[in-house]
Amino acid sequence: MENLTAERIAAMCDHLDDRENIIAINRLFRKQDQSNLYPVLGEFNATERAIRQAQRWQRKAGIAIYGLEYALFIENALSKIVNQY
Repeated sequence: MENLTAERIAAMCDHLDDRENIIAINRLFRKQDQSNLYPVLGEFNATERAIRQAQRWQRKAGIAIYGLEYALFIENALSKIVNQY
């Protein structure tokens, strides 16, 4: 599978609403995950950590984000995680 950008992932899930949109975006990020090839300290999956950060942020903020905004959040969190270690 080609490495999809947040923009492409969001566009592929645009036809879905609310929670279905988030689930589909998470699924596509997980599908292209390569954490097993480059384990971060051999301790965790960076994609799963980024998704959990997005979920925590939404609960804490009391708002839900979808589509491109959600995909960009995950992409940004993933980038920070990978570059941090």
